[in-house]
Amino acid sequence: MNNQYWTKTMKYFALTMTWAACLGFAVLSHADGHSGHNDTSPAMLQYTEFSEIGNPADVLTVKEEASQALQSGEVRVRVLAAPINPSDLLQIAGRYGVDAILPAKAGSEGVGRVIEVTPEAAYLKVGQLVLILGGGTWRDEVVAPEAGFLPLPDMGSLSEEVIEQLGMSVVNPVTALLMLDSFVELSEGQWIVQSAANSAVGGYVIQLAKQRGIKTINVVRREGLAEELYAKGGDVVLIDGPDLAAHIAHATGGEPVALALDPVGGDTYTRLTNSLGYGGTIVAYGMLSGKPASLNTGMAIFQDIRNRSFWLAKWYERATLQEKQAAFGSIIPLIASGVLKANVDSRFDVEDIKQAVSRAAQDGRNGKVLIVPNVQ
Repeated sequence: MNNQYWTKTMKYFALTMTWAACLGFAVLSHADGHSGHNDTSPAMLQYTEFSEIGNPADVLTVKEEASQALQSGEVRVRVLAAPINPSDLLQIAGRYGVDAILPAKAGSEGVGRVIEVTPEAAYLKVGQLVLILGGGTWRDEVVAPEAGFLPLPDMGSLSEEVIEQLGMSVVNPVTALLMLDSFVELSEGQWIVQSAANSAVGGYVIQLAKQRGIKTINVVRREGLAEELYAKGGDVVLIDGPDLAAHIAHATGGEPVALALDPVGGDTYTRLTNSLGYGGTIVAYGMLSGKPASLNTGMAIFQDIRNRSFWLAKWYERATLQEKQAAFGSIIPLIASGVLKANVDSRFDVEDIKQAVSRAAQDGRNGKVLIVPNVQ
């Protein structure tokens, strides 16, 4: 995947993602649907929408719409796979950093294949695999201006599994990469700790850190996850609890922990902070517990602890073209080659969106829930 390819395509990506981030990943356009893994257009196309804020399983509805002719500059893309991310559910529930503009189409990312273009299309071709950037992805088909899609290079024949993995590449792996790169200059052999290590972001952190020789302490909230996290490349797996900081110190043999990543909040954030070495940094990027964290101010002062935060939408809004190009230039080849992957829990059709979001919100799930139109 050469630099010339990314230079050409990422200029479109930069503009699109800046806009999408500002809108909280709202849909780019009216976006019709068409679906499945065949080229036969159904009479009616399904899409998901919510017109009020609330529990996703209650407020999401499935609607149908006839396929419409493309307007000048638009492209029609068949959705192949789109994940349900925690941020999607939080926005529908009204607990995200940016409010949805109602009525809103649901889904923040996905992968699809171009099935129709207008003569004005500058770079997309029929049959090309693309990332869907502007939101509204829980549907059969997306119609949007050409800049709403990031073209993927020709990587030969890809399995459905790899295509699904590419459909998850805009949010979680980029989050993992940036948190490892943006706050602490980590060296081979250093320790980091993360909570919710069995999440999609957690899995990407483990795999990326392993490639760099960075050692990971992976904190989870239930038994039965250690074997899989070790298989991904994790060095230590611990169960969260009141004595977590002591267990971390024992696991590292007293070596300092340089970086902590926390999407949980509450007591977990506090415990991770207490586990850091002098000058360590903790990065909050979620609040899965729904609880605020307390901070030992004295420890923060005397241990020179740095408290930081990360929000991907803001990064997409502010990052330069070169920074976005570098991030995707690192991530996409690793996903396409199978080196970097996330677990998949289950797959649902568009019409089963209520069951899908209910499953995505369940505790004990170990993998992403995907919307796969016409899933068998």
